[in-house]
Amino acid sequence: MSGNLFRRTWAAQRGRLLLVMIALAIWGFLLPVVYATFGNEMGALARSPAFANVFDVMSRFTGGDVFSISGTVALGLVHPIALALVAIPVIGFAAGAVAGERQRGTLEVLLARPLERRVVYGTLLAATLLFAALAEVAVLAGILAGAVLFGVAADLRAADLALCWLNGVALFGALGAVALAASVSFDRSAPAMGIALGVTIVGYAINFLGTLWPSAAWLLPISPFRYFEPTRILAGAFDPLDLLVLGAIFAVAVGWAEWIFPRRDLAAPS
Repeated sequence: MSGNLFRRTWAAQRGRLLLVMIALAIWGFLLPVVYATFGNEMGALARSPAFANVFDVMSRFTGGDVFSISGTVALGLVHPIALALVAIPVIGFAAGAVAGERQRGTLEVLLARPLERRVVYGTLLAATLLFAALAEVAVLAGILAGAVLFGVAADLRAADLALCWLNGVALFGALGAVALAASVSFDRSAPAMGIALGVTIVGYAINFLGTLWPSAAWLLPISPFRYFEPTRILAGAFDPLDLLVLGAIFAVAVGWAEWIFPRRDLAAPS
C-alpha cells in the first residue's frame, strides 16, 4: 500500500465521507427516539388484528421494526435510506477510483510514479474498506447515542453490535470490491458505475422480491443483501456462513482486479 496515495485519496474524499457520516448518525439517532416515544403504542397497533398483516409485511421487507430496541437497530442498518447513504462513499468512490482517473487523463500521471499497479489497487481497496467501516460506525454510533440518551439501551449487547458492524462492513466491502474491479476494467466511469450500481440495485431488488413473495424465495441466495442480517444477529442467531459468502464475493472481485489491472494496455486517452 502507498501511504502518499492513501493520504491523497483520504484528503479528496473526507468531505463527502464526513457529510454522509453525519447523515447516517442523524438517521440512526432518530430511530431509538421513535421507539422510545411511540414504541409501545405502535407495538400494540401492530398486534391488533386490523394491522397485523400490514406490519408483518413491513417488518419482513425491512428486516427490522420499531417495536423493540433490537428491531430498531436492525431497521437502522437495513433500511433503504441507510443502505443508500453507505453506498455513496463506498460504491460511488470505488467505481470511479480508476476509471474516473482514466477518463480525466490523470491515471497516466499517477502510474508514471514508481508505483506498481497492484500497489495502486491495494491502496484504493484499503480506502474503500475504510470508508465502509466508518460509515457503519456512524449509523451505529447514532443508534447507540439515541438509545442511551432515551434510556432504551439496556437490551443491546456490545458483542451483537460488533457483529452487526462486521456484517455491514463485509457487505459493503464486497460491493465496493466489485465496484473497484469494474473500475480497473474500463476506461470510462459510466460502464464501471453501471456494473457497480447494477449489482447493487439488482441484488437489493432480488432480496426485496424474494422476501415478500414466497414463490421467488429461491432467488434469495444470489443476492448479497441476503447475507446481511442484523435482525438474526441481534436475536443471538449469527450465522458465520453469511461472512463466508460475502468474503467469497470479495475474493472473486479482488482476484479479477488483480489479474486484469496489471495486464491492461493503457494507451494515451483519446
